[in-house]
Amino acid sequence: MGDPSDPDAFVGARTQPVQPLERSGGPGPRDPGWQAPGSQPGPAAEEVPEDEPDEPASAPPGRQSKHFVRELLIIVVVAAALTLMVKAFIVQVYRIPSASMENTLQVGDRVLVNKVVYRFRGVARGDIIVFSGQDSWGPDAPPPSSNGFVRLWDDMLSTVGLESSQTYYIKRVIGLPGDRVACCTDGKVTVNGVPLTENSYLYAGDAPSFPFKAVTVPAGHVWVMGDHRGDSDDSRYHTADPGGGAVPENEIVGRAFLVIWPPSQFGDLPIPSTFSQAALHAGPAGAAAIGVADVGGTALSVVAAVPVAGAAAGAGVLGAPLLLLRRRRPVKPR
Repeated sequence: MGDPSDPDAFVGARTQPVQPLERSGGPGPRDPGWQAPGSQPGPAAEEVPEDEPDEPASAPPGRQSKHFVRELLIIVVVAAALTLMVKAFIVQVYRIPSASMENTLQVGDRVLVNKVVYRFRGVARGDIIVFSGQDSWGPDAPPPSSNGFVRLWDDMLSTVGLESSQTYYIKRVIGLPGDRVACCTDGKVTVNGVPLTENSYLYAGDAPSFPFKAVTVPAGHVWVMGDHRGDSDDSRYHTADPGGGAVPENEIVGRAFLVIWPPSQFGDLPIPSTFSQAALHAGPAGAAAIGVADVGGTALSVVAAVPVAGAAAGAGVLGAPLLLLRRRRPVKPR
């Protein structure tokens, strides 16, 4: 080895350039001439473009059709189940079979009946209700079958509203439990001595009623009359039946609140203003009914204010476009 102080002395070459120490936080600066082991000097390697993502392979037409049919079937089944549940517990459509409620309701009209409103408030004077004749006007339903399987099947059909052995009626509530209903004072029906002005809903030309003595509505019952007083078999004609013509509250199915068919009859069924007279609410049943006549039960009926009798069709109409949209949307590769 030469003297380092001699400028002409030969200095031995290092076999490998010294690499800088790496910091704990990451690689440190590298000498521009340093190459990673295994790298070869020479021109820069050509950049190979990344492969373009493959287009999603579409399923064969037959398979797509099977998927569509299966998903459409699921929509129909779910919609049908939803319809049955709604019909059984929330709202149901009834067809008007007679002229007893004309001109408010015509023969053949379809009305929506709220089956849950009386879970939130009591029955109100002026409500139009659907009720069973069981234990009052009759005819009573026959006794259940002795066959357990048949009885269970009948109960299931009855629960979802597909079958019933009972007879149902639709009338307007005139008196509540404890009310005294009579006719006539100045030609009008009275409730707790207060005359009702019924011109807005009575059939044109009908008298409010034939004369009858004051009747006190029993506890747990309501007194009902049809709007077509000359053609209505109502509480006035059943005074010899259980309840003295009044209907048990526990046989009330619900409140009719909307006419949905035909389109010319479409509209709600509010409580007439005559039932909002303050003097009416001074009776035994008044406290529970205060304010009900003002709102007409509308706010409490909003849960059933959609014609869900066609829920299966509605769900299908709404669900099919969503299903088609989902099928047409391209799947992004990941």
